[in-house]
Amino acid sequence: MKITRKPDSDLAERKLTERRRFLTASSKLGFTVAIAAAGAGTLASKQALAQTAAEEQQRQKTAKETMTIATEYRIGATRWYPLMQLNLKENIQNATNGHIYVRLAPAGQLGMGAALAQGVQANTFQAAQHSISNFSPFAPEVDLINIPYWCGLNQEFANLVVSDAWKSIVHRKAEERGFKVLLYLVLDPRTVAARKGLANVPLKTPSDLKGIKFRVPASAILQQFYRLAGANPTPVAWGETPSAIQQGVADALDPAVVALYSNGFKDILSWITFNKPVPDSQVYSCNAAWFRKLPAKVQEGIEFASDITFQQNLAQVPASRAYAMAEMAAAGVKFYVPTAGEIKQWADACGYQRPEWDETKKKLAGSLDNFERMRVAARARSRYFVHDV
Repeated sequence: MKITRKPDSDLAERKLTERRRFLTASSKLGFTVAIAAAGAGTLASKQALAQTAAEEQQRQKTAKETMTIATEYRIGATRWYPLMQLNLKENIQNATNGHIYVRLAPAGQLGMGAALAQGVQANTFQAAQHSISNFSPFAPEVDLINIPYWCGLNQEFANLVVSDAWKSIVHRKAEERGFKVLLYLVLDPRTVAARKGLANVPLKTPSDLKGIKFRVPASAILQQFYRLAGANPTPVAWGETPSAIQQGVADALDPAVVALYSNGFKDILSWITFNKPVPDSQVYSCNAAWFRKLPAKVQEGIEFASDITFQQNLAQVPASRAYAMAEMAAAGVKFYVPTAGEIKQWADACGYQRPEWDETKKKLAGSLDNFERMRVAARARSRYFVHDV
């Protein structure tokens, strides 16, 4: 009798093999060599591993500074979550002409969530990738992007974060608190993602959210957004969210598709609605005092490397989205794109123009005029292009 191995079994075995190879390479050649080889797909080749090890050792030996960059996600996640960890490492090393050697600390080795921003501020490590929501307790001004329907599209967000209006207000304040923003990562706009068993149809408009227990992060702005939409905002820590959704503690949540897939939601969701209210984005920040002590040419090199990585992220967005959507669709998740009329209902109910947002704009932007400058900047096409949902 012929036995046919199930695809899931094949995948699990491949992952186990890759893990064994990674652990072997890490124990023999060091963690950084192993992650560099994993990113290049050369863990199975002894010759390629040796070459990677020699290159890493030479780079580290000749560098004058070591820059540790801590991240939440494992190397290889860029396929479905455009975080560009290896890209940033390579670009900084090359653009500083070898002055800096970058040591990556992925997969939450040095902390998760807000702990990463805290580590940067304290210079426990030089740089980190973390969400804007987790950045906002340390640099509250960035939370402006969570006001709905003024920079929700990918292109609007990309225009905004490279503008003088944004940098002069938000980056200046962030530097006062010890942060140098290196680059933002576009992931796609936030969504409305409903748990299995909640409804057999998508949540299309704010009226569909009435009474819904909507999971939100620790952002007062996002909580007000979903309150305006008629939902019941339910703050849940990110690490506890999958179980909260499964158990019905929360009915829906709002991350981008790539974030939902990356964090294991594909088997517990029914519908995802692309209502595109605000960006779901990440940021790479570094310790401002550490950065200022570097030679001017090295500072310029890091900024150039950050710009290169930003452009690579923009190019990767549609590919990562396509992969995540395909995998989620295979698990039974369905997707809905609202009509123009339905989007208008969202914007009318919750959008930036509502008077409920005026005090937040004044507090974070400094004035309504400053916010308007940023809103105009979000709609002024920059030299960067990114695909939208």
